[in-house]
Amino acid sequence: MLEMDISFPGGMRVDTCFKGFTVSTDQPRDEGGDNSAPEPYDLFVASLATCAGVYVVSFCQERSIPTQDLKMRLTAEKNDQTKLYEKITLFISLPDGFPDKYVRAVQKAAGLCTVKRSLAAPPEFETVIQNDQPV
Repeated sequence: MLEMDISFPGGMRVDTCFKGFTVSTDQPRDEGGDNSAPEPYDLFVASLATCAGVYVVSFCQERSIPTQDLKMRLTAEKNDQTKLYEKITLFISLPDGFPDKYVRAVQKAAGLCTVKRSLAAPPEFETVIQNDQPV
């Protein structure tokens, strides 16, 4: 089981501590924050990009394909009314000499990202108030 402890260091900042790491978030100035860290929603999208990146780099490493010139870029288009991202596109720039026989396979590997797959089969969410137990 993964456990995270959430703290509130001031203003609109919210930190999450887990596995010895602290992930800090904040809100932009126009939303009451100090813009000192990424917004949680942006971290969610970044997790999609980095997760896909892990699958792509792993694919290349398993086949001894150099990754130093491999590049990826993600774009996310937000719906102005709902403020939710409605289209996320991942671009993979393969290095010169990348074997043609692996082009479709590396594209498929990026799609295996666990974060993306979690969107397709979302977990159950539950919020519990715990006044009688220490957090």
